[in-house]
Amino acid sequence: MSSPARRRTQPLTTLPALLDRLERGVAPKILVVGDLVADRYVFGRTERVSREAPVLVVRREREEVRLGGAANAAWNAAVLGAKVTAVGVLGDDAMGAELARLCAQEGIALSALTAPGVRTESKTRILAGGVNTSRQQMLRLDEGEDGPLPPRLRSRLVERIERLAGAHDAILVSDYGAGVLGPEAIAAVCACARRIPVVVDSRHQLHAFRGATVAKPNEPELASATGQSIGTAAEVERAAQALRRALACQVVLVTRGREGMLLLDKDGAERIAPHGPREAVDVTGAGDSVGAVFAVAFAAGAAASLAAKLANVAGGLVVQKPGTAAATLREIRRAVR
Repeated sequence: MSSPARRRTQPLTTLPALLDRLERGVAPKILVVGDLVADRYVFGRTERVSREAPVLVVRREREEVRLGGAANAAWNAAVLGAKVTAVGVLGDDAMGAELARLCAQEGIALSALTAPGVRTESKTRILAGGVNTSRQQMLRLDEGEDGPLPPRLRSRLVERIERLAGAHDAILVSDYGAGVLGPEAIAAVCACARRIPVVVDSRHQLHAFRGATVAKPNEPELASATGQSIGTAAEVERAAQALRRALACQVVLVTRGREGMLLLDKDGAERIAPHGPREAVDVTGAGDSVGAVFAVAFAAGAAASLAAKLANVAGGLVVQKPGTAAATLREIRRAVR
């Protein structure tokens, strides 16, 4: 099994060679499927303690909306030059309209479904501080659907995935558990793995993606998917082996925060040291970045080990930025040097 992009390119052996290929505009077509999220940031200045309750009063200064969830994954792939189509569900509301605008701005082809009463998944973060201090997150307010999608919308989603998959070199699943990816959509995505790589990043139901090409859990997700206790590097490797057998997948890539990554494929296990400072500024959306960069590199012809190393560099760059962010090819090139 190989994607069109992988069949038409020569094997890659180094990070500079991989970056050269991406910079020449040979990046693949990536279909991102999952929970499209509006990451809304409200910045303010703390003034005093309220008389009504023991809480801080925040004077609002400004706000911004960023691409979150699967939309953030799509953005991270597009920044590398990939031609990206994002499939998911948006509400007919202000956050949905803003996400659509941002996707268009970043060159992402948005193929979103909607239905009456459906709300856009959004996460509003309140960040505040004193006049001369940096803004720190004080509160997060989540909004969106509380259950699975209506049956008709689920059927339309499956049809959309099946129709678009053939025009892409790989599928990247970004499943935050917001209800978009039900059993029918998961089955449709996994069926595509017979023709093109399917890279899965799923917070709560990774165990359901049997037949996918690549599973990309973090340590808590790996523990949940396998039911195994994880503490040491050896335990992470054993759990990754169990997950690879259970899913019948080719590759398991485990992100381990300050401990780096573990890559497991047919050639065995490889431990990848973290890139950059061990202390992160903000880990929001870092998993999206790693999954997106790995999917782009893997579909472009890189072996799993090389794709993981590129994703490791990108992840190390992204966690040094506040909020949801992406690493550009120029930034990655500078870091690799």
